[in-house]
Amino acid sequence: MSDNQASLRENVRLLGDCLGETMSNHLGDAFLEKVENIRLLSKEGRQTGDSAALIEALEALDDKDIVPVARAFNQFLNLSNIAEQYHRVHRRRTNESLGVYHNPVGDLLSRLSDKGVSGEQMLASLQEQSIELVLTAHPTEVVRRSLIRKYDNISTELEALDKDNILPLEKTKHIRRLKEIITQAWHTDEIREDRPTPVDEAKWGFAVIEQSLWQAVPRFFRQLDAQINEHAEGLQLPLDLAPIRFATWMGGDRDGNPNVTHKVTEEVTLLARWMAADLYIKDLSVLRSEFSMTQCNAALRARVGDSAQPYRDVLRRLESKIVATKNWAKARLDGKAVADDNIMLNSRELYDDLVLCYQSLIDCGMKVIANGSLLDLIRCAATFGMTLVRLDVRQDASRHIEALSAITRFYGVGDYAEWDEASRQAFLLTELNSKRPLLPSSWSPTADVKEVLDTFSMIAKGEANSFGSYVISMASAPSDVLAVALLLKESGVSFAMRIVPLFETLADLDNAEPIIEQLFSLPWYKAYIDGRQEVMIGYSDSAKDAGQIAATWGQYRAQEALTRLCKKHGVHLTLFHGRGGTVGRGGGPAHVAILSQPPGSVNGAIRVTEQGEMIRFKFGIPDIAVRSLELYCSAVLEATLMPTTEPKEEWRAIMDEMAEVGMNQYRSIVLGHEDFVPYFRATTPEQELAKLPLGSRPARRRSDGGVESLRAIPWIFAWMQIRLMLPAWLGAESALEQAIESGNLDKLREMHGKWPFFGAYLDMLDMVLAKAEPEISEYYEKRLVGDELQGLGRLLRNKLAQVSRLVKELKQQQRLIEDNKTIRLSIDVRNPYIDPLHYLQAELLYRSRKSAENPEVNKALMITMAGIASGMQNTG
Repeated sequence: MSDNQASLRENVRLLGDCLGETMSNHLGDAFLEKVENIRLLSKEGRQTGDSAALIEALEALDDKDIVPVARAFNQFLNLSNIAEQYHRVHRRRTNESLGVYHNPVGDLLSRLSDKGVSGEQMLASLQEQSIELVLTAHPTEVVRRSLIRKYDNISTELEALDKDNILPLEKTKHIRRLKEIITQAWHTDEIREDRPTPVDEAKWGFAVIEQSLWQAVPRFFRQLDAQINEHAEGLQLPLDLAPIRFATWMGGDRDGNPNVTHKVTEEVTLLARWMAADLYIKDLSVLRSEFSMTQCNAALRARVGDSAQPYRDVLRRLESKIVATKNWAKARLDGKAVADDNIMLNSRELYDDLVLCYQSLIDCGMKVIANGSLLDLIRCAATFGMTLVRLDVRQDASRHIEALSAITRFYGVGDYAEWDEASRQAFLLTELNSKRPLLPSSWSPTADVKEVLDTFSMIAKGEANSFGSYVISMASAPSDVLAVALLLKESGVSFAMRIVPLFETLADLDNAEPIIEQLFSLPWYKAYIDGRQEVMIGYSDSAKDAGQIAATWGQYRAQEALTRLCKKHGVHLTLFHGRGGTVGRGGGPAHVAILSQPPGSVNGAIRVTEQGEMIRFKFGIPDIAVRSLELYCSAVLEATLMPTTEPKEEWRAIMDEMAEVGMNQYRSIVLGHEDFVPYFRATTPEQELAKLPLGSRPARRRSDGGVESLRAIPWIFAWMQIRLMLPAWLGAESALEQAIESGNLDKLREMHGKWPFFGAYLDMLDMVLAKAEPEISEYYEKRLVGDELQGLGRLLRNKLAQVSRLVKELKQQQRLIEDNKTIRLSIDVRNPYIDPLHYLQAELLYRSRKSAENPEVNKALMITMAGIASGMQNTG
C-alpha cells in the first residue's frame, strides 16, 4: 500500500462491499441493485450535469423503500468518514516510517532555532503556555453514541488490517469482524428517539477523554520532550508541564437551555470526578502490579519505613484513597449525604506521590522504568487533575438583570432593570464593598430567579477546581460583569472565579474595548482580576448579525483593541474564541486560525471551543488527537515567539470598506428583503430540523421568534442542507466586487499572500464555496417554493456565482479550492453519494408538507438530514 490514495480507496471499497453484503442479506439482491442504480445515476448526473434520471428514480421510490434507501447512503457516507479518518492515521505512520513526516512542533522548533531562539527560551515559552480546549455540546453531533462506538471499532479493524505481513487467516478474521460491526450498525436506528439530556452530552464528552485523550496526552508529551531535547541537549520537560488542558460547557451552558439546571451542573462536576478517579484507579492498579522493585531512595524510604515493597506501598495508598473518592462521588450522585473525609479532591497529593516514586527510580538507576507508564500517569495527573475537566458556567446577561431587579424591588429601592448604566454600577459597587448580606433571608422569588441564585449557591458549595470561567452571554456593559461578581460574593463563593464577558454581535464587539476599559478604571475590579483578564469573542452571532466578512473583521479589530488596552494596563489577556465547526461560525483549521490572529493577541494563552462533531473528528482517535494537540501547541508557540507583523494601513482601509459594503448587502437581504423569511422557511428544512433530536438545547431562544431568534447553529445547518451555504459568503460578493472595481485587485492579492488574517479568510471562503451546489438548492426551490418567491432564489444563486468567480480571479485559479487537492478530492468523491440524499430530502419535504403526518416520511427526512451532515463533515 505505498500509494496513499490507493490505501484510502481500498478501505472505502472494503467497507462499501461489507455494507452492500449487509443490505443484501437483510433486504435482498433486488434492493441492493436499486441502491446501486441510484448511485450510478448520481455519478452519471455529476459527469453530464443532468440529474433528471436520478430525480425520476428517487421520486418513483415506494414508501417502503424510502427509509432504507436514505439509510444506505447515510451509512455509506459515515463509513467513508471512518475510512478517511483512519487514512490520516495511515498516512502519518507511513510518513513517519519513511522519515518524511512533518511534525508541526518539530518543524517550528527548527525554524525558531534558525532565528536564534535558544532551547531554554523555547522551553520557557512552553512552561508559560496556557491552551484550554473547551468541549461543547452544541447540537451538531448527528451520530448517536451507540453508533460512534461501532465506528471506533471499525477504525480498530482497519488498523489491524493495515499490516504488510498480515497472515491470510488473520485478515479473514478481521474482515469477518468488520462485516459483523457494519451489520450491527445497519440494524441500529441512526436517529435517537429522544433528545440527549445535558448529562448525556457530558458523558459523551468524557468518553472521548477516556477512549482517546487519556492515551494521546502522554504520547504528545513524549514527542514534545524528544523535540525539545533535539534543540537543547540535556533539557527535559518539567514533570508538571501542562500547556494544554481541557474544559467543558456540557452541563454548564444554560444560555437558552432550560434543561441545564444547578442540579445538572452539580451532577456533571461529580461525574467528571468519578470518571477521573476511575481512570486513575485502572492505571494505578497496573503500576502496582508491575512495581515490585525493592530498592528506593531516602525520601521514599522515609515515607514507607521498612516496607519490603516501597513503590507498591505508596501506590496502594493512592489507589485506596482514589477508590474512596470514586465511591464518594457515586454516593453524592445517588443523592446520599456523605462526608468528604479521606478523599482526594485535588491532584497535589497524587502528583507528589507519583513524582516521589519517579525520583526514587531515577536515583536508583531505574530510569527506564521511571520514564515508562509512571511518567505517562504523571503527565495525565498534571493535565487532567482530579476533575478531568473544569466546567464553565454560561448564562445570559438578562437573567442576572432579572434576578437583581427582583431583589431591588423586594427591598423597595426601585427596579434595577430600569436604571441607567451609571446607577447600576453605583449600586453594584456599593454592594460589592458592603460587609452586610444582600440576599433576603425570607423571600420567595420566581422559579427563574431562584434557579439563577441556586446556580451561584451550587458554585459556592462546590470545589474551586471543578469550575473554569463564568461566561456572560450578550454582555454589553460593565454592569453585566459586576452583576455576576456581586451574585458570586453574595452566594458565598470564596474564590475569585473568572468572569468572562462574551461579546457576540458586531456592535458588542466594537464596544468591547470601552467596556473593559471602564472595568479597569474601577479599583475593586482591578483588584479582583489580579492582573489577568479573559474575554470571549463570539463568532456565530456576529456572523448571523452582520454577515461573515464584516463579522470576521469586527472580531479582528476587537482583539487588536483589547490587546492594546490590556498591555497598557499591565493585564495579561486571554482571548476565548467561541468557534464552531463551520466557516459561518469561525470554523476551519485551528492552526491557521491561531496564526491569523492579530499580532500579540495570543501571547502564550488561548481558550477555544471545540464543538459537536468536531470533537470526534479532531480527538476521537488517539493518533489524530496527538496531531491536533501538536497543531495547537505549535501554533500558539509560533504566534507567541514569532508574531506576525502589523497589517499595512492601506490593507486596513480596504478591509474597513469591504466590511461596510458586505454588512450592508447582507443586512439588506436577510433583514430587508420582504421575501427572505418566507423563502428561508419554505426552501430549507429549518422548521423540520426541530424534530431532529440532536442536542439538549432548543433550536430557538424564543419559541415565538423569527429568524433573528433562531440560534446560529440551526441557521447555518438549514442553509448547508440545501448546499447554498449562504451565511458563510453573503455580502462578500459585493465587498470583493467593489474592492476590485476600485482598482485594488493587486492589493487584494498582496493581502492574500502576505497577511495571514486575510489569507485565512479568503481560503476558508474558497473552501466553503467549493461545497456549495447552486443546482441542488435550485431543485429544492422548484420543488418547495411558489413562483412568487423564486426571484429571490435566482438573486441568491447569481450572487453565489459572482463570489465564486471573484475568488477564483483573486486567487488566480481555474477551479475553486484548486490549491488544496486533499479537500478537493474529498468533496468530489463524496458528492455522488450526497446528491441522492439532497434530492430525496427535497421530495420528502414536499410530501411531509402536503400530506398528513407520515411516520415513514418523517423518519426518512431525519435520516437525510443526518446523512447530508455526515457527508459534509460538519453541520452547524
